[in-house]
Amino acid sequence: MLLVVDVGNTNTVIGVYNKNKLKTRFRITTNLIATSDELVQTIYNILVIHNIDKNNIEATIISSVAPDVLYSWQSANRKFFEREAMIVGIGTKTGIDIKYDNPREVGTDRIVDAVAAYELYGGPTIVVDLGTASTFDVVNQKGQYLGGSIAPGFKTSLDALISRTAQLPRIELHDPKTAIAKNTIESINSGMVYGYIGLIDGIIGELIKEVIELENVSEEDIKIVSTGGYSELLASESRYIEIIENDLTLEGLRLIYERTIKK
Repeated sequence: MLLVVDVGNTNTVIGVYNKNKLKTRFRITTNLIATSDELVQTIYNILVIHNIDKNNIEATIISSVAPDVLYSWQSANRKFFEREAMIVGIGTKTGIDIKYDNPREVGTDRIVDAVAAYELYGGPTIVVDLGTASTFDVVNQKGQYLGGSIAPGFKTSLDALISRTAQLPRIELHDPKTAIAKNTIESINSGMVYGYIGLIDGIIGELIKEVIELENVSEEDIKIVSTGGYSELLASESRYIEIIENDLTLEGLRLIYERTIKK
C-alpha cells in the first residue's frame, strides 16, 4: 500500500492506495506548528480508524506548499515507518514537461494536479483547483504544462470581506436560491457564490480562447477538470466545468510515485 499526503495551506489530505485503488482518504487542518510527534499520532489514528496495518504501508509520497510543516511530515514518516518519504519537488520524475519561465516557481500541487488530469483525460485540459488560492492550469495535447492563472480562493475572499467590514457577520456558505436576497446573510452568500462563479468562468473563458489559438482545437476538444474543497459548491454552476475530481491531487501523487520507482 502507498500513503499519499497532500499538504495544502489550509487543509492536508491523506490517502491510502492499494495498488491503483484509493482505499481511504482523510482531511485534517494544516497546522503550521505541528510537531513530528503530533503528526505520528495523526498517522497512527488514521490507520487504526480505517483498520489498516502499518506494516502494509510500503512507501509514502508527500507534496507540500507549506515548507515549514513539510519538515515535520518528513520527520513523522521517518519515526513511524523508519524510512524516508518521497518528496515531490525539482528533479522528481513527474512525466510532464514544465514550460514555466522558472519551473521552481510552480507550486507542486499545480504540477501534481496537471499530471493526474492529463493521465485521466488527455489534453488540452484546463485544471481548476478551488482551494485557499484558486489555480487555473493548462496542459496541452503533448502533455506539457504551459502555465495558468492564480486568483484569491473562495474562502480567502470571504475572510477578507468579513475582516474589512465591521458590520458583516461570518457566515456558512451554501448554494444560494436567489441573487435578490432578503437579508444580510443571504446577500453575502449570493454575492460570494455568484460573484466567484463569475470569476471562475471569466478566467476559464480567457484560457479557452488562448488554448484554441495555441493548440488549433475547438472549444469542445478542451477538457475542464475541477478539484479542491469548493468544487462541489461552485463547479456545478459554472458554464464551463464539466468534470469534478475530488481526489485529483491524490491520484497525481500515486502516478508520480509509480513513475519514479520505475525510472
